Amino acid sequence: MVSYRDLASGLKKLEIDPAQPVIIHASLSTFGEIRGGADSFLGALLATFQKVMMPSFTFKTMVTPEFGPDNNGVIYGSGKDINKMAEFFYPDMSVDPLIGDLAEALLEHPDSQRSTHPILSFTGINIPNILKSQNLMNPFEPIRTMMEENGWVILAGVDQTVNTSIHFAEQLAGRKTFTRWALTIHGVTECKNFLGCSDGFNKAQDWFSSFTKTVRIGNTKIMALPITNVVQTVKTHIQKNPKALLCSRKECPRCDAIRNSLKKK
Repeated sequence: MVSYRDLASGLKKLEIDPAQPVIIHASLSTFGEIRGGADSFLGALLATFQKVMMPSFTFKTMVTPEFGPDNNGVIYGSGKDINKMAEFFYPDMSVDPLIGDLAEALLEHPDSQRSTHPILSFTGINIPNILKSQNLMNPFEPIRTMMEENGWVILAGVDQTVNTSIHFAEQLAGRKTFTRWALTIHGVTECKNFLGCSDGFNKAQDWFSSFTKTVRIGNTKIMALPITNVVQTVKTHIQKNPKALLCSRKECPRCDAIRNSLKKK
């Protein structure tokens, strides 16, 4: 069983300045049993870092219209049944289960704040300026703000496919992004610069080896990477090879849309 002390001592071994902001992506199931569960892990994080952020995405707000922009990585009119199950975004809406229990624990923390994006919100503690930087046109602007404050990405029991900072790097490199739609109290809201497919992101792992810090807590690997290094490295590789990090699935609507956009250039 992993204890609070194990978590806190392991995180401190990363030797990150406690004043620098961190964005955490985690899968608690990879740790086995944690004494105290997600709250214990969150407590260890907050005892180690002063400024903490996590994704609190809410994909259940999304709807698919009958018509929309061309080459948008979506089949219009295909979501009639799913649209019926879509929910209106509200500030304390639960985090998507794919994001994990730790992000939900952060959302429920009394000191946490959440950004207002109806699909791609972030939640954090002691980072009001970072959260306020996000808007509908620029959902990954908090990553840029974290870069300005020498922030770090921490991957706890997960790989690069969940590394949100790579999506921001794709956008900076000029890669095609997407439009999606969400239910809000103001009606259906258009959300620009939606993320692409991340299934190919593990190809970037070798690019990051020179600046990745690694520790183990129990049998689980924890990686820490400076956000600026991640973003600049990915941006450079994509500008050299516009197809870099696209997935290899035979049919991937978003990766195929990016490939189609490259053919037109």
